[in-house]
Amino acid sequence: MTAASFTTENIRNIAVVGHSDTGKTSLVSAMLFDGGAVNRFAKVDDGHTITDFDDDEIERKITINTAVAHFEHDGKKINLIDTPGYGIYTTEAMQGLRVADAALLMISAVAGIEVQTEKLWKAAHDYNMPVILAVNLMDRDRASFSRTLAILQKKYGREVVPVTLPIGEESSFRGVVDLISGKAFTWDGSEGVGFEESDPPAEVADQAASARESLMEMIAEQDEELMETYLENGELDPETFRQGLAKAFLNRAIFPVFALAAGKNIGVQPLMQAISDFAPAPDWRPVVARNAAGEEMELPVSDDQPAAAYVFKTFSDPFAGRITIFRVFTGKLTADSTIKNANRNTSERLGGLAVMQGKELIQVPELCAGDIGAVPKLKETKTGDTLSANGDIIIPAVPIPEPAISFAIEPKSKGDEDKISSALVRIQDEDPTIKVGRDPQTKELLISGAGQLHVEVIIGRLKKRYKVDVTMKPPKVPYRETVTKPAEATARHKKQTGGHGQFAEASVKMEPLPRGSGYEFVDKIFGGAISQTYRPAVDKGIQEAAQNGYLAGYPVVDFRITLVDGKEHPVDSSEMAFKIAGRKAFKACMAKANPTLLEPVMKVDVYTPDEFMGDVMGDLNSRRGRVQGMDSESGTTIIHALVPLAEMLTYAPNLRSISGGRAEYSMEFSHYDEVPKQLQEKIIAANAREEEEDED
Repeated sequence: MTAASFTTENIRNIAVVGHSDTGKTSLVSAMLFDGGAVNRFAKVDDGHTITDFDDDEIERKITINTAVAHFEHDGKKINLIDTPGYGIYTTEAMQGLRVADAALLMISAVAGIEVQTEKLWKAAHDYNMPVILAVNLMDRDRASFSRTLAILQKKYGREVVPVTLPIGEESSFRGVVDLISGKAFTWDGSEGVGFEESDPPAEVADQAASARESLMEMIAEQDEELMETYLENGELDPETFRQGLAKAFLNRAIFPVFALAAGKNIGVQPLMQAISDFAPAPDWRPVVARNAAGEEMELPVSDDQPAAAYVFKTFSDPFAGRITIFRVFTGKLTADSTIKNANRNTSERLGGLAVMQGKELIQVPELCAGDIGAVPKLKETKTGDTLSANGDIIIPAVPIPEPAISFAIEPKSKGDEDKISSALVRIQDEDPTIKVGRDPQTKELLISGAGQLHVEVIIGRLKKRYKVDVTMKPPKVPYRETVTKPAEATARHKKQTGGHGQFAEASVKMEPLPRGSGYEFVDKIFGGAISQTYRPAVDKGIQEAAQNGYLAGYPVVDFRITLVDGKEHPVDSSEMAFKIAGRKAFKACMAKANPTLLEPVMKVDVYTPDEFMGDVMGDLNSRRGRVQGMDSESGTTIIHALVPLAEMLTYAPNLRSISGGRAEYSMEFSHYDEVPKQLQEKIIAANAREEEEDED
């Protein structure tokens, strides 16, 4: 059976999600091997897995990009969407969930519920998506299925029910009992697929029988007819058992739990069978979209509908160019056809359609509703766009969060200044969570991302892929200056030369405004003390002076200037003269208005395991942070704080060190606040030194 011959009802789209280091890519690799899609059981440490093919992924041994692969099982095509687990790549994981019909949430049998576990569970809930829980790493030291199951049930309810039970734990973990079939799958110690199917061993037989009965009761509870059958017969026949479990899973009434050690391919086979049997086909519910008027609508998932596909990933291939990966939500796509980009109101030519096996493109003539495919060399389309037959359907995109951290970069070679711009444009096409721009105040070129590692990966990509070597440094903090009391001043500009001279006089009042108000200019001149022609020049001169600052060269904000009086000369006055007078009046007022420095303050949310909460709080306090509140959720504390940006520039590596990499944070701008006086003196002195160095 070729990829093109699958129909919608025989496709399963599964997003493999979870916290970092829970074994997502290892599980995908094992399923591809067991499903016959590849002839080698590849491991992450070997650098040959199908879905971690980027150089950075191989080098760092982490998933950075969402990737797609597939295998066939019982006549069905199983699309696996392998997603990153690091918090800085959460948006990538959300894109994977967006195009899936079920989530396979990986849990460490050692660490239990972690920060990303919570985020991804909530995301699956928001999508109303069925969830399979895979308790992985059962062969590791300190692994415990019973402890992890208890934590999951306490957090997510009794609907979390085991469907396989482990045979042994830690180094003695050698197989699982499948409660659906009643059979045991025991690993024989060989590499790859080496397991034996048998009756449950005596050591777990009673536990398995009890767990199977509990599972059957949970299934029967979901339906009155099933409950009657169960009470009457004391059990459900195998077919009714399977059908009841499939329905309960689809309705999120049961979240099945599987025990496995993906790196040794133990416990993977029953999980694959469950995905084939119970995961929904893409037509299990309609597609929620918007029409051209922005109105929400529901579309059936069918080949008979006009085509609509959502783009969830874009990446560059050195040979094929830009590759666009999408899910066909409804309708059918055919090769060598034209389709419209509904977001950009442009047309795109679909050349050769393909399905993905990691980075490999397998050409297909068409893609049916519900399938996941790819097309090279689209011109305008970006991640989050909708391709639709008539250009009148838009599938809501995954929101792109604001970056949490920025770094200034500059090319080491002046000849690379032009190359860096085009390279960054291509990188942004692949990763829309990266933002690039030049700070209008500091003039630095900034790369902003979700964390320091995120930006470091981009810097590495610039060098490896685009041959642009840059230096990275923390950005300058965009301080501001303001005034704290009213002031008045009269400034005169008078200069006599051989011909026409220069003359202008302006009297102004300066007043502080509430934080965030910006700048106001009020003209209160009555009569003709200054002609109407020259008054805007005073305003312009003040604005120019305000941009250059007074204390330390930072823009002055949140003040009002009122022009109250002035003088002009019939011959020597000019716009330039009044602009200079405005600058002088501004500086004279600043000297009297008790100027002060302002700094950006960030809203910071830190997610930390409870055991590190005290250290994290202490570190935030040392950074002049003000804790606004805390939330506690089953072993995780969420600390909400306001922290000056200047204190957050080195926060990411410190937090990793404090928590052993288990804590994460998000950050967004909150407001500007006054810098403590003792720090203002240091900032002003540092700025003066920089100016001296620039002059030298």
